[in-house]
Amino acid sequence: MIVIDVGMPLLNGLEAGLRLKEIMPSAKIIFLTMNDDPDLAVNAMRSGASGYLLKRSAAAELIHAIHLSLKGKSYVTPQIARGMEKSFINNPNPKGRAKALTPRQREVVQLLAEGKSMKEVASVLNVTPRTVAFHKYRVMDELNLQSNAELIQFAIKSRILVT
Repeated sequence: MIVIDVGMPLLNGLEAGLRLKEIMPSAKIIFLTMNDDPDLAVNAMRSGASGYLLKRSAAAELIHAIHLSLKGKSYVTPQIARGMEKSFINNPNPKGRAKALTPRQREVVQLLAEGKSMKEVASVLNVTPRTVAFHKYRVMDELNLQSNAELIQFAIKSRILVT
């Protein structure tokens, strides 16, 4: 059982959740966050989460979600469930361009979109600035992005950068 937030330093919670599910497929992941964006909750559940709750939810709700998760069921706080239904109805089969990115490319894009310099990103990821530049420009080329501003917009729209 892993309780995680959507907003985290270095790697956003959705990415962390995806990686955790790859490493430990049987892990149950519950998002406990302040972010009440229904689209984000849909993305979390599509990525294999067992639950999505808001930090303003009662502690008993988290305990209930954990119990359901351990029984193989899912739980979404009622505060955003209706919005998730609308999100799913509006976009039942998402085909985001971000899916084409490698995990390392997603990390680089996220850190750059957060405002870190290539040197800072290199330090965080324990690679050279040249490697960061390689990933950045490869992503920009593949997605036909012309500027850093477009890269940031892409990161936001693709939920790589969770605001």
